[in-house]
Amino acid sequence: MWLSDRRTFLGLIAAALAGCGFTPAYAPGGPAEHLQGAIRVAAPSDKNGFDLVERLEERLGRPEAARFQLAYTITTKPIGVAITPENAVLRYNLTGAVDWTLTDGAGSRVAGGKVESFTSYSATGSTVAGLTAEEDAGYRLMRILADQIVMRLLATSGRWAG
Repeated sequence: MWLSDRRTFLGLIAAALAGCGFTPAYAPGGPAEHLQGAIRVAAPSDKNGFDLVERLEERLGRPEAARFQLAYTITTKPIGVAITPENAVLRYNLTGAVDWTLTDGAGSRVAGGKVESFTSYSATGSTVAGLTAEEDAGYRLMRILADQIVMRLLATSGRWAG
């Protein structure tokens, strides 16, 4: 009984989306159809850059012949958020921002912006555990920021990628 109700519900959702002109981004004729493999991301210069570029290439593909170039600047800052009466920090928020610009082959800016987010990590335990937690938080943060950039590229690609 429940399974048939779910199918009916999903069918109604699909019909509603089709009625409003919804088209999957990567579908034939979709706004991001030609986006896969079309963007060359600037080479990383540090660990955060490497993690960001890795995720962007995972989502957008590594281009053979890029039509667009993506440049970026990463800033991160750890902020102590759980502090004991003895001034020992037990937890950090790692905030991050990426300013990015997408240019075409002629060097004209076609898209860009700034994405921001944060992750947290614990500073309790051994030194090795704290360093590992900090590195993992940085990795997670770069993936979040890369996904936000891809989301904005997909949302605006209908204006510049065609």
